[in-house]
Amino acid sequence: MPPTLASLVHHSALKLTVRAGEDRLDVPVRWAHVSELADPVPYMEGGELLLITALKLDAEDPEAMRRYVRRLVGAGVVGLGFAVGVNYEEIPAALVEAAEEEGLPLLEVPRRTPFLAISKAVSAAIAADQYRAVTAGFAAQRELTRQALTDGPEGLLGALAAQVDGWAALYDASGSVVATAPEWAVRRAARLTADVQRLRERPAPASSVVGGPGNEDRVELHSLGTGRRPRAALAVGTAAALGTAERYAVHSAIALLTLTTERSRSLHAAEQRIGAAVLRMLLAGEPDHARTVAGDLYGGLLDAPFRMIVAESAPGGAARAHAASPSAKPADGGGDPLGVLAETVESAAARAGEAVLVVPEGERLVVLAADGGAAVTACTEYAAALEARRTAGAPEPAAGGEDGELVVGLSAPSGPTGASAAYRQAEQALSVARRRGRVCVEHEQLAAGSVLPLLADDAVRAFAEGLLRALREHDATGRGDLVASLRAWLSRHGQWDAAAADLGVHRHTLRYRMRRVEEILGRSLDDPDVRMELWLALKATSPEQE
Repeated sequence: MPPTLASLVHHSALKLTVRAGEDRLDVPVRWAHVSELADPVPYMEGGELLLITALKLDAEDPEAMRRYVRRLVGAGVVGLGFAVGVNYEEIPAALVEAAEEEGLPLLEVPRRTPFLAISKAVSAAIAADQYRAVTAGFAAQRELTRQALTDGPEGLLGALAAQVDGWAALYDASGSVVATAPEWAVRRAARLTADVQRLRERPAPASSVVGGPGNEDRVELHSLGTGRRPRAALAVGTAAALGTAERYAVHSAIALLTLTTERSRSLHAAEQRIGAAVLRMLLAGEPDHARTVAGDLYGGLLDAPFRMIVAESAPGGAARAHAASPSAKPADGGGDPLGVLAETVESAAARAGEAVLVVPEGERLVVLAADGGAAVTACTEYAAALEARRTAGAPEPAAGGEDGELVVGLSAPSGPTGASAAYRQAEQALSVARRRGRVCVEHEQLAAGSVLPLLADDAVRAFAEGLLRALREHDATGRGDLVASLRAWLSRHGQWDAAAADLGVHRHTLRYRMRRVEEILGRSLDDPDVRMELWLALKATSPEQE
């Protein structure tokens, strides 16, 4: 504990006597300061014990003393020491009354006690308190280190919670709670997810304080990691502000958890290199070799149905996100939608105890995850959230534009022997998502739907219009209705009578028109490829305009 007025009063060598403010002696003293100025307030910082002899004060003027004491209290002075036997034989009644009115502790200093002795006593008490805090801090650091080595982050959090007489929580890169101590704090920690997300938007190291007076507790949030994008976060909840010893403990915990985080990052990079090798072997049709290389790391994933996910950042997406949000950060995850997606699926898999293979490939990300598992669900839910925002016309999620514009393709469920086919399916779904302006498309959606939406492409429409242009130009002269006749004939699979009935003409008239179509196009309608191309061309153009 730092020195207080009470500890100075009880100091046997100082012989101080309390003349006012007896109920406020438990206030900590930051320093002892001597000043004979009539107005020492400009030189006060707050928390001082001011020592005076009233050399330049009219200490017997009640109104002057009220103004003097009031200004001292306003400046944060915690006590006033008055030396008797120098200018006054005893403390003037005007000063005692003013101190009583303002609640300012007033201490009588006997002539035989020099101000220097009081300053030394305060300085020695402060030094002793700091020494105790440092000693306690080193002890806390040893205990935290021991717990981190023996029980990992969970043990460290338990030791930290005991040191600060509160609770502690660890969050992963996505802002989800990884561990808490004590266990009852898990619900309190979960309510801080939004605050942790805001903290992650700032370059590490970063910290913030949540709660305080009027709230259930005071919580300090600290980012963990050495890169610009934090990899994790620590929350420390206490009933009051941390003292020096507790602050040492928190800083030690931050250092230890940061080391753990950075070590995990190195291991993660090594896992990604192994994952890239496993993926190459799967795509090369070597599942047995892939299993051997994967070992226990990804082995379980290769023994069950999985899905292949291929994601890309939409062309210009990061630039547009930055233009919309000038605070966008281009490095270390800021403005990197693929990095956000990777963190999302990895965090979901870690919470569910699933294996997931995540491989960055230049401008794209490849993910191999268990079919129906948490990673695939997290991917589709994240894409759906982006899709909903885009549909609603809202800006992309915050975090400095970090979500950017994403395009994702998912394969159908597959196994190791079908990995290459699954990769092609994911790429096909990705291509369709890009053409349709979608965030995410699953390969099953393509098979379950119609091929006709795929014709909504500028290149396909240009081809269709070019193929039919000569027929339209013929019809525009009023010399026939070749386009409508061609559509009716193709829709009836070349059945003359049925098609002629639909058009309300004689079948010989329809035969003549189809010969004119062949002459104008220079192509035979007996060729199934020609009939297919013409039918798709008719479907690709707007029926309402024909």
